[in-house]
Amino acid sequence: MEEDEILNEEVNMDDSEVSFIEDSEEGLGADEPVGSIVNYVQQRFYKAEEARYTEEQRWIKAYRNYRGLYGPDVSFTSTEKSKVFVKVTKTKVLAAYGQIVEVLFGANKFPISINPTVLPDGVLEAVHVETDDNIKKMESDGQVDIPKLEPGETFPEFQERLAGLRSKLEPLGDKLKEGEGSTPTQITFHPAMVAAKKMEKKIHDQLEESNARKELRTTAFECALFGTGIMKGPFAVDKEYPNWSEEGDYEPILKTVPKCSSVSTWNFYPDPDAINMDDAEYVVERHKMSRTQLRALKKRPFFRENAIDTAVSMGESYTKEWWEQIMEDEANESKAERYQVLEFWGNVEVDLLKDQKVDVPPELEEYDQVSVNIWTCNGQVLRLVLNPFTPSYIPYYSVPYEVNPYSLFGVGIAENMDDTQTLMNGFMRMAVDNAALSGNLIIEVDETNLVPGQDLSVYPGKVFRRQGGAPGQAIFGTKFPNVSNENLQLFDKARVLADESTGFPSFAHGQTGVSGVGRTASGISMLMSAANGSIRNVVKNVDDYLLGPLGKAFFNFNMQFDFDQDIKGDLEVKAQGTESLMANEVRSQRLMQFLQVTQNPALAPFAKMDYVMREIAKSMDLDPDKVVNSMADAKLQAELFKVFREQNPEPAAPQEGVPAQPGPKGAPAGAQVQDTSGAGGGTIGTGTAPQPGEQGFSGNTGEGAA
Repeated sequence: MEEDEILNEEVNMDDSEVSFIEDSEEGLGADEPVGSIVNYVQQRFYKAEEARYTEEQRWIKAYRNYRGLYGPDVSFTSTEKSKVFVKVTKTKVLAAYGQIVEVLFGANKFPISINPTVLPDGVLEAVHVETDDNIKKMESDGQVDIPKLEPGETFPEFQERLAGLRSKLEPLGDKLKEGEGSTPTQITFHPAMVAAKKMEKKIHDQLEESNARKELRTTAFECALFGTGIMKGPFAVDKEYPNWSEEGDYEPILKTVPKCSSVSTWNFYPDPDAINMDDAEYVVERHKMSRTQLRALKKRPFFRENAIDTAVSMGESYTKEWWEQIMEDEANESKAERYQVLEFWGNVEVDLLKDQKVDVPPELEEYDQVSVNIWTCNGQVLRLVLNPFTPSYIPYYSVPYEVNPYSLFGVGIAENMDDTQTLMNGFMRMAVDNAALSGNLIIEVDETNLVPGQDLSVYPGKVFRRQGGAPGQAIFGTKFPNVSNENLQLFDKARVLADESTGFPSFAHGQTGVSGVGRTASGISMLMSAANGSIRNVVKNVDDYLLGPLGKAFFNFNMQFDFDQDIKGDLEVKAQGTESLMANEVRSQRLMQFLQVTQNPALAPFAKMDYVMREIAKSMDLDPDKVVNSMADAKLQAELFKVFREQNPEPAAPQEGVPAQPGPKGAPAGAQVQDTSGAGGGTIGTGTAPQPGEQGFSGNTGEGAA
């Protein structure tokens, strides 16, 4: 995350809704009671840091393979001249990253949908009913709600679907009828569906406002490289929109919007005993902040100004971790003053909070622990509030590339092909060294045949002086055999193993010269389908561990903090990343086939045409909101087309036995009109050719010529 974007998150609520530690003019030091809460956070941070050491070693190796850097575990002999590193790992990681991003955003829309539940609130008021005066009177008196059937649904089917709600239908008896709607294909939207569409649009707008595409791409990259990607949010932030007054003064408009952000895997320290975020008791995020960023926290709610000033006055506290020193280039080493700020989300004992003078709600005092959010720096508590979310949860999402059933951290592309990368490097170095050796002569000199004291270096035009009368050849040239082809064959074998270990074949990221079944278009299609099987599990993890929880978090955020009742209802969140794996061409073909089936008037009422049209648009990479009409607009447009057809009827097709209408003036009866424009498309006439002197004749015969 960019430094200017660090720590902009905040939950939008007033002081009366949050329990927090009060500020004081004197401030609190480490020897005061507040020191115990600082120690509490520090202990859990150190515990998570120690438990993560093995994971960090794996990540460093993955980073080196991606960058093409040899680690200290690789030693070269004096005979090895080449230090070449073939960065196939980088190619595979970028291929996996690109495919994940394509699946997530290929349809130019976030793959998160909001749908009504199986039996949403409001279904009873959404369908057709046949009533008499008595029933209408009962309805007006509030004695009964008149339910209506969905298009094409019978009353027994409606009863079966409602199950336990059948009792509500008893006063109506057989007054319910099948509801075909005003048109055979019209969809009746019940309130829950309307709320679902509005909530979905709002969440998509909020994700766009928070620049979620960029943040998700960062998370997807670390997921492919290190095996784990981290997201955080949503949090409400005050976003500034440019605005100028009539006098030309700059008066920005502040708008509160929810925000989500990517968190570097290196700065994420979860509960070491957890294997997923649902089991995590706490999470600590490590921030690297400048003096300006630290002081900027004073502008945010529930941050203690005096504690921040004290932390700043104590000087820099950020110490580079061992992995930072390895990853950071010497030329880019930062000398600026930085502070280490720890952000804690998790459970804390109630008694410890009472010691910090935090007002714990009476309904929570009976619990041993409560969920809180704590910020610390230089022994100071910068912020301490009860978890503002209801129900409380830790707002971090960890998505594994490949699930490790025994750890919260997953396995990535680089780790899967670590051994094959080592093999490829070794075979390539051997091939390069052998090519260099076999491409040059090894010189052997018999000094007994030469005059002593001569320079024995060899270069073009060199002259050697021989001993007088010395027999035999003095200088010999030896050429070593070239076996680099054998080494390159072994390299190719190792690359095939890399394809198998990662699930990403080389042809999927541009390798040419594919043999066998991959030489044909159908063969390539089969291979790509097999490759999609590997990425399908990855995208499923993205759905289950990231998109689903993140969409649900935005949904809960809006349900808790948004007062727009039109977006609320009995709804559920669904991640759709896996669904977009199906090739658009295949989906489009299937949808068009289904559309042909609906041409049957008997089947048309059962088709959800609005959904079908939107899916066809998405399969063609079009925005459904821009190219598909709503049901009301579709009905209006259908009426306009009907009027247009009535005013402009299509010409009737000629019937058999009816003589053809005469052609243009001058054309022989029965002759077909020829195309004289030179553009083609005309037909050869079948009438009698004109004679000289007749109209239409163009030949020059002398007397009859014009």
